[in-house]
Order: sequence, then structure tokens, then C-alpha cells
Amino acid sequence: MEWTKLIFDKLQRWGEAAIKMLPNLALAIVIFIVFYLLAKFIRRVVYRISCRISDKTAISNLIAGLAYIIVFTIGLFTALEVLKLDKAVSSLLAGAGIVGLALGFAFQDLTANFISGIYITFRKPFDVGDVIETNGFTGTVENIQFRSSTMRTSDGLFIIIPNKDIFQKPIINHSRTKERKIELNVMVPFNKEPPPVLEEIIQTIRNITDEEELLDEDRPPEVYFANIEGANLKLTITLWIDNNQLSAYNEARHRLITRVLDALRGKQLLP
Repeated sequence: MEWTKLIFDKLQRWGEAAIKMLPNLALAIVIFIVFYLLAKFIRRVVYRISCRISDKTAISNLIAGLAYIIVFTIGLFTALEVLKLDKAVSSLLAGAGIVGLALGFAFQDLTANFISGIYITFRKPFDVGDVIETNGFTGTVENIQFRSSTMRTSDGLFIIIPNKDIFQKPIINHSRTKERKIELNVMVPFNKEPPPVLEEIIQTIRNITDEEELLDEDRPPEVYFANIEGANLKLTITLWIDNNQLSAYNEARHRLITRVLDALRGKQLLP
């Protein structure tokens, strides 16, 4: 019958084409296996090299994974080229582009956090153990990942902040701020002479500087009248401290206010 002959001819042509493609198929399989093994080898080598360059395991895994994907993808497309599946390669590339675009829109926040995490990991505006202030929180950094960073506040709260929020907003790294200025404004009435008041305040600041190790001796304190406001003189006191810990600023400011109040009360300028 005519239709059986058509089917037989079709099967015969497919068989002949399959036999002709056997060498290409064998070569494609060999290429795919070689590139697969090569990708695994390169991943191990890149991981070891990156571990020597950086102490971040996450960075090493990321770079090694990217190297593996690149080599494996080259091997896959080379095998498809050997099989003369050019249209399949083009379809895969087009499909990968469309899928990547769709995933980019669907997970844009996740992508933004991931990219921000890479930037933070490489540029290191802060590191594990640093005391930072960002997004209204202050605490010690405990972990830095590609998606988020975790920190522990002074009152024990465990906070996870997306890296995108850290990347887009200001960061104060207290651990890398070696010096910090304290500025105190005091209103002094006119009923006393300004020079004795200044001398008393200056002597008080000098006593604090001599007694406390937290104060920066390289920058002497400054005391001056800044303005006249009604019946009062505005007295400004500036003092630099060694910011070696988070509580140093609050402690030094507390001691400064206490000593200045005692000095002003001694001059009967305050009740």
C-alpha cells in the first residue's frame, strides 16, 4: 500500500541519518563529558585560589560557581554544535534570555539584595564584629551574606537587614571612627564676668583631660562664647575623644556635663 511505503521510506531516511550522525553523537558525548570534568576541576582550582585571595567563603563559592557554569555552558553549546543543532542552540539562548528577563522582573528585590551583597562583600564598608549604625539601628555585625546582613543591638535584639537597604542608605561605622567630637552648649547669665567663667570651665576641661584616658590629648578642648541670647551668653565647649568603643562617647559626654555643672554651680551661675 502507498501509505506503508511512505512510512517505510521515512523510517529508512531517519535510520540513515541516525547512522550518519553516530560519529557526531559520539564526539558530542565525549566533548560534553570532557567539559563537565573540566568544569569541576576548574571550580576546585578557582575555589582554592579565591580562598587564598579572600577569607570570605561566600565569595569563593560564588566565583567558583560562576567559573563552573561558564565552562559547562561552553561544553554544552559545543556539543550541540557538533550535533548540528544550531536551531536548538538559538532557541535555548532565546529562551534563556526570556526566562532571565522574566525572573529579573519577578525577583528584582532579591536581585538588588544580591548585587548589594556582592558590593558590600568586596568593598567592605564594614566587617563582622564592627559596630555600625544604619536604617535606624545600632549594633554589632554578626554575619554578612549576599542577601542580607545580621546584627545584634546593645539591648540584645537580633536584626536582619536586607543588603539593598544598607547599600542605599548611609552607614556609620563606629569601629572605624577613631576620633569623635563632643560639643556642649551652655547658657550663662550676665550676672558674672565672662573671663572667670571661661577660666573655670577651661580648668575643668583640663582636669578631665588629665584624668580620663578616653580623651584625645592631641586635640586640645576649646571653650568660647558663641552668641548672646537675651540676658544670657551662649557658651560652646568642644572636646575630642578616642572612640575606641561604642559607650565611650556617652560616658565622656556624661562626665563632661557633670563636671561643667559642678563648675557652674561653684560660680553660683546655676541653682
